[in-house]
Amino acid sequence: MTSSVSKTGKGATASVKALIARIQAIEADEEEATLKIGRDATLHVSHLRKTFFPDVGLTKGDVMRYYVGVSPYLLPVMRDRPLALKRFPDGVGGPSFFQQKAPHDPPSSVRIETIESEAGEAQERLIGGSLVTLMYCVQLGAIEVNPWNARVQSLEFPDYSVIDLDPGPRVPFAGVVETALWVKEALDSHGIHAAVKTSGSRGIHIVLPLPAKTEERVSVQLAERIATEVVEKHPKATTVQRALKARGDTKVYVDYGQNARGKTVAAVYSVRAKPDATVSTPLRWEELTPKLDLHRFTIQTIPARIARLGDIWAETMRGP
Repeated sequence: MTSSVSKTGKGATASVKALIARIQAIEADEEEATLKIGRDATLHVSHLRKTFFPDVGLTKGDVMRYYVGVSPYLLPVMRDRPLALKRFPDGVGGPSFFQQKAPHDPPSSVRIETIESEAGEAQERLIGGSLVTLMYCVQLGAIEVNPWNARVQSLEFPDYSVIDLDPGPRVPFAGVVETALWVKEALDSHGIHAAVKTSGSRGIHIVLPLPAKTEERVSVQLAERIATEVVEKHPKATTVQRALKARGDTKVYVDYGQNARGKTVAAVYSVRAKPDATVSTPLRWEELTPKLDLHRFTIQTIPARIARLGDIWAETMRGP
């Protein structure tokens, strides 16, 4: 199908635009083909007409074109990071499964590295950072992009810490926004800089850039301290209880547990496997108001947002 997903921001290079056009032509005419990506990388793509988001009529080809379009902003975020895949071979309406280890016999241009897993096992993993690896993930049916917090050359030193705000079933999104602002108050009181983004689902991610060579335990302790301060100040609306039953339906779970080795959250600009193809979207702090509507941020709207506002994520993650 032809949709706004195929549009690119004003920062898109000629090669990105040409690749998007080629993917669109394959979907329209051939259904499968071998793509040339860059100077010497190739990737066989197929089943691009398969509907991945039936509620909004978006296909696998739409998802692939979206990722190519945002790749100038997403690839630096993924660079050198092991990837965890959640695959949806038949789209969001079908079965899904997690895949941590790299598939057997990937294309030679896809980066694979052997790392030590969180359980201490040597495993081959997909490593992000190249367009061909990103497109290969989509070809496998991986709608979401989930990178580690650390890079493959320094897995013991995460370069950011995450606070994941996960609302109970009866918490409106405005309640999540309010909690995010409470987190910012706590961060500001310690002079800590952070970036903020929608999770692409019902929550918000707050990401704290860390100094070089910050140990994993420090990353965990930092997020735990901020989360605990927020909950102590706002106990009726927030919790750090991990067990679902203990959290209650009306509280926001201030989750600091996504900082252990191998844990992941959706990357910024990642599509989420939700009916309306929402995207984990970077925000400016002043956008956090009760009127903020997370359903505005989809693969059909994000390219125009980037063209209008630029790469907010790169801008905020460069902070002190």
